[in-house]
Amino acid sequence: MIYDCAIVGAGFGGLGAALTLAEQGARVVLCESLKYPGGCASTFTRGGWRFESGATLFSGFDDGQLFARWIDRHHLPVETRVPDPLVELRTPQFTLPVSARRDELVARLGAFPGAPRDRLAAFFARQESLAGALWSLFDDPALLPPFNARALLTHLARSPRYLPLVPWIGRSLAEVVAAHGLADFEPLRVYLDAVSQITVQASAADAEAPFALATMDYYFRGTRHVHGGIGVLAEALLDAVRSLGGEVRLSESVHGLTPVAGGWRVRTRRGEVTARQVIANVIPQALTGLLGGEAPELARLTARVEGGWGAAMLYLGLSPGAALRSEAHHLELVDDPARPFTEGNHVFCSISGADEARGPGGARTVTASTHVPMAAFTALGPAAQGEYITRVQSAMGDTIARRAPELADATVHRLTASPRTFARFVGRPGGYVGGAPRVRGIASYLGMVPAPVRPGLWMVGDSVFPGQSTLATALGGARVAALVAGRSPPRA
Repeated sequence: MIYDCAIVGAGFGGLGAALTLAEQGARVVLCESLKYPGGCASTFTRGGWRFESGATLFSGFDDGQLFARWIDRHHLPVETRVPDPLVELRTPQFTLPVSARRDELVARLGAFPGAPRDRLAAFFARQESLAGALWSLFDDPALLPPFNARALLTHLARSPRYLPLVPWIGRSLAEVVAAHGLADFEPLRVYLDAVSQITVQASAADAEAPFALATMDYYFRGTRHVHGGIGVLAEALLDAVRSLGGEVRLSESVHGLTPVAGGWRVRTRRGEVTARQVIANVIPQALTGLLGGEAPELARLTARVEGGWGAAMLYLGLSPGAALRSEAHHLELVDDPARPFTEGNHVFCSISGADEARGPGGARTVTASTHVPMAAFTALGPAAQGEYITRVQSAMGDTIARRAPELADATVHRLTASPRTFARFVGRPGGYVGGAPRVRGIASYLGMVPAPVRPGLWMVGDSVFPGQSTLATALGGARVAALVAGRSPPRA
């Protein structure tokens, strides 16, 4: 059998591509090395405890947004909830609850002593306008580049909304803040450093302004908790692919890609398949390996990813009687706002709901993560890498103990993970996660137009545009699938 498309990897980029192609009647085979889908946004079970593997907070669930459309169209058994607040930012100086409403955030920032309320209001009004221009792309994959006639007409009609973005291209988010006279307002600086680090993978001083202004809207754009874990959504999307005739092969890693007449030969753990086109939901280092180790066309993207991050993780099991908010919730902890938001000084904690039965006796679980600068990590030898990660995870534990003692006091079970873990289990050579940081400069705009790496071979995932969130990777997968199929994505 010759498939229309073989998809390598069941992360959300691969899932979005597979579902979009299956919806359009393509003959699809999806190969995933793990026994469950989701990649870095999956849910795994160890020793009777169920944890989110990496990503823990997800957007795209409001009416008309991508995940909501898929859930409605395919009647997926996925329940989502909106924690209130969505995130609580805790520092030594203050605590800032962040809800799903921008006006509440502005009001809370304005309530700090000495807050410049008028300047805050002006800054967030500009941010809302600029973010709205870019988020419209996330509501319809057909509006992502390259543009068909309908998309081009839509963008021409919207061009007045895009023009205010132009002066900020190549400038940092911190420069936008300074232009509004807010550079010395510490609560805003800390909040923006925190949200930028987990979205565009850079501090506010380094983040490319248009991207950072858009991702500041992350909490306000259909962001929810998936009841039972993000793996529930990933499994449901996989079932939808199967129901449409797509072939799904779990626990089947791909070992090589070879061009052949009329397409590609895909060598897997269990044999070979042939497909007219291939969509690879992998990082560029992995794709280079699948191509035999020589892929000069991926060199620039590889270098950008290698300038980014890995993750150190703590997976905590809590005692069944832990005195916490009953709903699933998220804490963003900063130990010292004057230091970089990395290496355990900044820890994002996601706590499961009391009714999710994630552990023995109905116990709850926590996924805690911090950024690891990979340039520093990879410069170390294997033994030194292990010692370094141990220090980082110790710092994470200290930050949790100081800023969220209710979690530290309730911990009865602990697992750890490092870049080596993501390399081994998620198929990310070196353990790189989070994609290429969106730092200021023209490089952030390179690759916005999807193009095949080689004829009939495409990439999706967090390394390529739009990337860097579960919704963005799914959108990118849907858009590339539409190009592969030669038609626009289906509309709700």
